[in-house]
Amino acid sequence: MSNLQQRVISAIVMAALTLALTWLGALPFRLFCAAIAALIFYEWTRMSRAESGARLGFLAEALILVFVGMLIAGPPALWLLTLVAALAAIAAVAARLRGAAQWEASGLAYASLSGFSLAYLRDDNHSGLIAILFLFAVVWATDIAAYFVGRAVGGPKLAPSISPGKTQSGALGGAVGGVVAGLLLAIATGAGNLIMLGLVALALSIVSQVGDLFESWVKRRHGCKDSSNLIPGHGGVMDRVDGLVAAAFALYLIGWVSTGTADHPAQGLFPF
Repeated sequence: MSNLQQRVISAIVMAALTLALTWLGALPFRLFCAAIAALIFYEWTRMSRAESGARLGFLAEALILVFVGMLIAGPPALWLLTLVAALAAIAAVAARLRGAAQWEASGLAYASLSGFSLAYLRDDNHSGLIAILFLFAVVWATDIAAYFVGRAVGGPKLAPSISPGKTQSGALGGAVGGVVAGLLLAIATGAGNLIMLGLVALALSIVSQVGDLFESWVKRRHGCKDSSNLIPGHGGVMDRVDGLVAAAFALYLIGWVSTGTADHPAQGLFPF
């Protein structure tokens, strides 16, 4: 089987699984988010430990398991955010006491906030479903448009020292594609405030591209081409969700500000 065939089959399977679990919401989706967080943490430590070694022993794994268990249980959002801060602080203090770098503490925070944002955006209501579909539409359209516009137009590189393949034209095309896809999703679902949602889509598109660059920087910092080889033809989980989890956290914060509640952030953006 060729690499292209592997990529296509993997993409179809991942998209179908993701959309099915998104539709179900509740516990199945929280389990999905917990798995994403755990796999991100595995890949992060796999890359960073190749350079610095497992200086914290199994402490980091124990801490991420605590988070995963609590995410599945679904406590109030502020409780879980407080727990994430405490777990990251424990890992940071342990690393400092042992003279280790802070990669495991930062990876714990990154993985935890990734799973948290997706889970609490989805919530268990219709607003959460539309919010996640809006997020997917913006981020996936950004990736696709950036790729094809970048190849067709070319031009100056966006961040050559971090990701030599990305161009400024691709970034601009991705932003336009993300806004268009977000607005089409909003119109199709009967959402109001299209101007506001267009601005939100633009912000998410930009953040997703920054998230992509951040993950590229982490890989380059540790001399890795891919975060892992867990997904045939695609590399690792981080390689597939880097922009998505960054945009998810941004959308969660936007929703939190708009509603004033950390537990139901989607209801302020999509009040059905």
